[in-house]
Amino acid sequence: MPDSLIDLRSDTVTRPTPGMRDAMATAEVGDDVYGEDPTVTALEAEVAALFGHEAALFAPSGSMANQIALQLVVPPAHELLCDADAHVVTYEIGAAAAYGGISSRTWPAVGADIDPDVVAAMVRPDGYFAVPTRAIAVEQTHNRGGGGVIPLATLRELRRVADEAQLALHCDGARIWHAHVADGVPLVEYGRLFDTMSVCLSKGLGAPVGSLVVGSAEKIERARFIRKRMGGGMRQVGVLAAAGRYALAHHVERLAEDHAKAARLAEAVAPFGVLATPARTNIVPLDLTKSPLDAHALAAAARDEGLLISVLGPRTARLVTHMDVDDAAVDRAVDILTRVLRR
Repeated sequence: MPDSLIDLRSDTVTRPTPGMRDAMATAEVGDDVYGEDPTVTALEAEVAALFGHEAALFAPSGSMANQIALQLVVPPAHELLCDADAHVVTYEIGAAAAYGGISSRTWPAVGADIDPDVVAAMVRPDGYFAVPTRAIAVEQTHNRGGGGVIPLATLRELRRVADEAQLALHCDGARIWHAHVADGVPLVEYGRLFDTMSVCLSKGLGAPVGSLVVGSAEKIERARFIRKRMGGGMRQVGVLAAAGRYALAHHVERLAEDHAKAARLAEAVAPFGVLATPARTNIVPLDLTKSPLDAHALAAAARDEGLLISVLGPRTARLVTHMDVDDAAVDRAVDILTRVLRR
């Protein structure tokens, strides 16, 4: 195995840049549980303004941010609608049910390709012991949907569906920065469509940790209590918030570079019939149904050559580009993938 590994498993594996480390080292801090950390307060105000909302709340993880937001809009024993591959029901180990008492129902997994009429038909009103629907959740970009971007027109239609049924609309915006860069939709345009949002600083932006819940001032005040109940109250956390502020100032527009690298990888694997969908952002989804290699065999062979990839299922895998993978590393990854797939 080569001494240096190229890690394309996720965009969460990045290391803080020297500038980010300097910002962390010099951050002004206080006790955030008391609301006295000025760097956290500044980050929360900045993110809220970016999306045109009144307030935001810093949380240690995207999963916690999502679950806080869902508890804000779905009471216990009521229902959330989302797609079958959504992060909130796939990778958060049943937290909506375990912590929020939330029931969930899903439409067939189609990633970013959502039919608002299908969603509308799923809404259950109050009455005769049915579990009433209270919110719809979407994921932008869509992780298991290959980094797909939900079109703005679709989101506007979902907003109409939510308004007509008097539902809340939540966005798991872990990689909404990538959607913003890919489609050029202003962040405030996304923000005005959603009642609550979660946005991540450690996926693509290079911060070591942290996500935020975004919403109205009233919701975020409630969110502080939910965060504390879930164990998310943090003290002198400005050292982490400083990394997030640095990431927002320096690492959003450069996501276009990651998208271009993903497009190169997609172009390289496409002739082998394993590209599941076109690479819209920084995720290259692989479908190995017609390949002699299953996902685990591909990952093992690639690792032996010095490349780490993520296995999502027996015949599905993904490649994710990020700021710690330069052009030379992409060249090496292309060489490794083409040699392994050609076997």
